[in-house]
Amino acid sequence: MSSNSAPKVGVIMGSKSDWPVMEHAVAMLERLGVAYETRVVSAHRTPDLLFDYAKTAAERGLQVIVAGAGGAAHLPGMVASQTPLPVLGVPVESKALKGLDSLLSIAQMPGGIAVGTLAIGKAGATNAGLLAAQIVGLHDAAVRDAVEAFRAEQTQAVLDNPDPRPDAQAT
Repeated sequence: MSSNSAPKVGVIMGSKSDWPVMEHAVAMLERLGVAYETRVVSAHRTPDLLFDYAKTAAERGLQVIVAGAGGAAHLPGMVASQTPLPVLGVPVESKALKGLDSLLSIAQMPGGIAVGTLAIGKAGATNAGLLAAQIVGLHDAAVRDAVEAFRAEQTQAVLDNPDPRPDAQAT
């Protein structure tokens, strides 16, 4: 985030190729004014980095970690095993199984290692950003107000455009 405030949310992904999905989490955090950091942290290629990132996240001021991964999707669970912070897992669509493999890998955590699992792809990343903001908003009134304003905008957009036809005029 471009502001001077310390990051509250870590947005990590298993590879640079996950960015087209994970950028939607970042866009939501930016929209809601939540300070974040983002980087590639691979569970398989950089396990020492993963452990260091997760173990130091709380002391660095993070309050939530959003972790996106495809395929075997070990990143969210491995991060959750190394931090007391909430971890939100975003399944990134894979070529082989369209993200179902990622979804099941993230959702099927053993009891005692919790990962909040979101939808596959863009919707999941968007909602992970929103949910991370809601968590930060528990202790930050400005973020909570931004979430409430976002929801009010969504409601108003539906009320202003009740006719689903593309060429319909708002009433």
